[in-house]
Amino acid sequence: MASRAGPRAAGTDGSDFEHRERVARHYQMSVALKSEIRKLNIVHVLIWVLLAAQVTVSQLSLVSHKIVASPYQWEYPYLLSIIPSVFSFMALPRNNISYLVISMISAGLFCVAPLLYGGMEMFPVAQQLYRHGKAYRFIFGFSAVSVMYLVIVITVQVHAWQIYYSKKLLDQWFTSTQEKKKK
Repeated sequence: MASRAGPRAAGTDGSDFEHRERVARHYQMSVALKSEIRKLNIVHVLIWVLLAAQVTVSQLSLVSHKIVASPYQWEYPYLLSIIPSVFSFMALPRNNISYLVISMISAGLFCVAPLLYGGMEMFPVAQQLYRHGKAYRFIFGFSAVSVMYLVIVITVQVHAWQIYYSKKLLDQWFTSTQEKKKK
């Protein structure tokens, strides 16, 4: 082997790199997908903390309802959406397939379903706001329905990417498992 300070090893001209071992593609993909899922989980936890803070502040009447609106009905079941992130965080370090599958299924139940219901629940209020310009709920001076629709748009994207990357990661893990069984 060559060193920075000394001469090149005898018998090589530096063109012998072709035979060196490389990390298998599915391992490289697994690392990249795990990183993306972790980032999305962190974004989800931040959004969850904001919604939990709104529900807590409203339920405990810590701030006037004129400043922070009372929560919509869909926000209560959405608080269960922390469960998929917990399972996802538990699945990633040891490539636990069952935890990742539970995370994907519960993401559909506890994340996406309440968001879809929330979009339908708030639609009449949004329609009234945009037709007549009247809002009755506010979050720090902004129309609550506008703020919550923005939250829904962002969180649906986060959860869609979480599920997509989790599926891709499962495929990589199954590829790795199948290759080990062949040997």
